[in-house]
Amino acid sequence: MGAFERWREGRRGGLLRYDARMASLLDQIREALVAFTRLQTPPALIGGLALAAHNVVRATRDVDFLVDADDADRLHGFLLELGYQCVHRSVDAANYLRGEDGLDLLYAHRPIARQLLAAAGERDTPMGRLRVISAEGLVAFKLQGYVNDPTRARDLDDIRALLRAHHETLDHEALREYFRLFEREELLEALIDEVRG
Repeated sequence: MGAFERWREGRRGGLLRYDARMASLLDQIREALVAFTRLQTPPALIGGLALAAHNVVRATRDVDFLVDADDADRLHGFLLELGYQCVHRSVDAANYLRGEDGLDLLYAHRPIARQLLAAAGERDTPMGRLRVISAEGLVAFKLQGYVNDPTRARDLDDIRALLRAHHETLDHEALREYFRLFEREELLEALIDEVRG
């Protein structure tokens, strides 16, 4: 059973149970995929659900996508048509709500973010065929979240989980480059030692 299936079915011990909230998340993603077909560059799944695509399962309440900044205005219009309300929108990100459904967008306008978006691979998921950010890219975005707010321990925990799940297959040179960008090379070495120990 894959991570998405475990996520969908739910398990005891703190993982998200399959309930009405989860069904709503799945429907929300399927609906977003239809809107995405009208964009120039298909967005890629990031955040908690992207972790599941990389065999790291944890509870999540929102759906997060990396979107080409050139598509931001067009997608904003589509989401308003679908009944979402824009709670926050900046040059870097946007947050939308529709009832209890949250949809968070991170805009790729810097070269590295655009590269990660372009390199996102397609995967078959219970929500349909989705582009999902690479494990290395997910580490980079989690690192950025942690650097922006060091109280976000969950981001650091997610990085640890990705390193454990994919230590042998991760591109360690790419990871070093991401950590170097944020002047956190020592943190990467400490995390790798922790995973190996």
